[in-house]
Amino acid sequence: MLPAFVGCCNELVTRWEDHVGSDETKEIDVWPEFQNLTGDVISRAAFGSSFSEGRRIFQIQSEQAQNVVKMLNALYLPGFRFLPMQLNRRVKANAIEVEALLKGIINKREKAMKEGNASNEDLLGVLMESNIAETKEAGTAKPIMTMDDIIGELKLFYFAGMDTTAVLLTWTMVCLSMHPEWQDRAREEVLQVFGNNQPDFDSINQLKVVAMIMYEVLRLYPPVIQFDRQTYEEVELGGVRYPPGVILSLPIVFLHHDPDVWGQDADEFKPERFAEGISKASRSGSRAFFPFGWGPRICVGQNFALIEAKMALSNILQRFSFGLSPSYMHAPFPVSTLQPDHGAQIMLNKL
Repeated sequence: MLPAFVGCCNELVTRWEDHVGSDETKEIDVWPEFQNLTGDVISRAAFGSSFSEGRRIFQIQSEQAQNVVKMLNALYLPGFRFLPMQLNRRVKANAIEVEALLKGIINKREKAMKEGNASNEDLLGVLMESNIAETKEAGTAKPIMTMDDIIGELKLFYFAGMDTTAVLLTWTMVCLSMHPEWQDRAREEVLQVFGNNQPDFDSINQLKVVAMIMYEVLRLYPPVIQFDRQTYEEVELGGVRYPPGVILSLPIVFLHHDPDVWGQDADEFKPERFAEGISKASRSGSRAFFPFGWGPRICVGQNFALIEAKMALSNILQRFSFGLSPSYMHAPFPVSTLQPDHGAQIMLNKL
């Protein structure tokens, strides 16, 4: 999936260079920019040659997110009983359109595979090929994964992977704008590893300072601020027995800011905490840091997201220095993810 990362990142920085032009400094709201970037990456990685159709799914998802915010805001407006119903109809219509688009993409790929014309180097191809292999191995004519199963996997990969990575990149830019000494250290490392060449997959893991910075951003601004789990049978946790149907919440954002775990400077941006890795960053080891979840249900897109974010940040650091705009208002706001409520206005300087 590296070509998807490279192509989309190059388009981003080229667009920013054109935006800055010959000016010394230019403001840009990086929040919608990173949403577009991660939407493009997911579209290409998931659907390959069907990128344009995948892009439409991204546009619908963006509209859905805006509708959710409108529905929340509408609760405080006169006549709010009617507006949510109108928005709810739009949400349902969008969901139907997404289903239809995905079915069309899958049917087209099935036809291409039967004709031997399919290049299955994307997520959809991997899912469909593995489904065929598993079905043959099971000796059944009925597919192991149904059309609805494949659609469900694609939607989860698409929607869960887009905003979370965009949020990580946005807060990273904000933090590096607030702490230019760390921006300088990160740029020095990127130039040392890559020079002015295109960042490549094999060298991404050499970026130790960049990794420290991203872990600290994920600690301070976890994309998902809490995880909920529901008991499906009676279970004992910490000496307490819970019946089926109890919802247990893991408040990630509170654990990531707990002074008893991270020290009295828990609210400060200090990437050096992670200099010796995650396990030694806190008093509770890796158990206190889980922006991607933990255990058997840990996010399967963790490596995808981190490599994408490192690739994008490396490209940006190679070509720009940046700082906060005077118009920036710091207002982390949890919607589906922890988003900047008033955007993330950054002043870009071409290097």
